[in-house]
Amino acid sequence: MAVRILAVDDDKTLLRFLGEYLEREGYQVLTADRGQKALRVFYEKQPDLVVLDVMMPGMDGWEVCARIRELADTPVIMLTAKSAESDKLRGFRLGVDDYVTKPFSFAELAARIRAILGRTAAREQSREGRLVAGDILVDMKKREAFLGDRQLQLTPTEFRLLAAVAARAGEAVSQEELLASVWGSYRKRGDSTLRRYVWLLRKKIEEDPENPTRLRTVRGYGYMLES
Repeated sequence: MAVRILAVDDDKTLLRFLGEYLEREGYQVLTADRGQKALRVFYEKQPDLVVLDVMMPGMDGWEVCARIRELADTPVIMLTAKSAESDKLRGFRLGVDDYVTKPFSFAELAARIRAILGRTAAREQSREGRLVAGDILVDMKKREAFLGDRQLQLTPTEFRLLAAVAARAGEAVSQEELLASVWGSYRKRGDSTLRRYVWLLRKKIEEDPENPTRLRTVRGYGYMLES
């Protein structure tokens, strides 16, 4: 089922073009041009994410967001012509996930939507004790890992390393963070130890460990597991 996005803005022309763009990106788009209507659609359709304009007549975006937060933790991106820091802080206090200042490009907004949905999915998987990165699955409760349908035979250290990068899939994780996650901050381990275990892990998850496509090196920083 396609991800459902509720777009709310009193500018009907913007709303139409934004809806058409997001539908081309593969989303199911619901629209509302007033706060009250937005809440009715939210209650009835339960969208996966809300793109919400602040400045609307009647019930403004702040109040709509507050009402949404009373019912659900659905991700919310606020759209506003204001760029004052106080407005952004107000939004974050209400639990807003991101804040986009008009004018903006549809491509930028779509990128932010993808990023937020990715983080939301990762949090849900983490709560279930499962970490997913592409075709890699790490089951934290059972202490098992799979590449596709094949169970990986990992040592305890290799499992901790894979879990550490899978928990941040799609993000660069520093060498210092990985050393602390895998061996504990009280254990003295150097970069060479980390590189050795990255190599051992790559031998089990990469078709060609010397040219990795899943667990990539971020030069001068650390490593990233592709999501």
